[in-house]
Amino acid sequence: MIAFVEGVLKYTAPGVAVVDCGGVGYEVMIPLSDSDRLPPIGSDVTLYTMLSVSENSGVTLYGFTSRDDLDFFKLLINVNSIGPKSAQNILSSIDADTLRFAILSEDVKTISKAPGIGKKTAERIVLELKDKITLDEAFGKKTESVNEGAGLGAELNAAKEDAVLALIALGYSRTESLQAVRKVEINENSTVDTILSDSLKYLM
Repeated sequence: MIAFVEGVLKYTAPGVAVVDCGGVGYEVMIPLSDSDRLPPIGSDVTLYTMLSVSENSGVTLYGFTSRDDLDFFKLLINVNSIGPKSAQNILSSIDADTLRFAILSEDVKTISKAPGIGKKTAERIVLELKDKITLDEAFGKKTESVNEGAGLGAELNAAKEDAVLALIALGYSRTESLQAVRKVEINENSTVDTILSDSLKYLM
């Protein structure tokens, strides 16, 4: 298993990166979105990878600029009828954060925007992954960084969830509400009112 490749970026093309690791060039298939995040040719680069072996495609090394995207890629390929190529196509058009929010809010329309993903496949992704993603994972680790007191993390999570519900009540979709709340800078003084107020700034 190749967990990551770290070396000098030698060549890039849409969806492909070649990394020189001690004189050995690794061809890594990457999402199109990651092509824009790569450093200039000749720079050091780290790609988090998964090796796939299949009868049709042979040996393919899939890679991502973030470990989070790789983790989500592994979730996607466990969905019935979603292979590595389909999973990477999804992450090429929908970033992992947006995909989490879409799954949690059962936003089949957003997931269906990925190339080759129809409504039924999008519904299957929601059905099989919704219970494997938590709201706290979607918000990221902001709460953990300010969780210095007993019970503080739970209180902030509750405040964020209440803010999401308040935004939905104001007419915003669940996906929009989740994305807006996630952008808010959370600290130990955050309350439902402050989170709601700051979230609205991103929705105006």
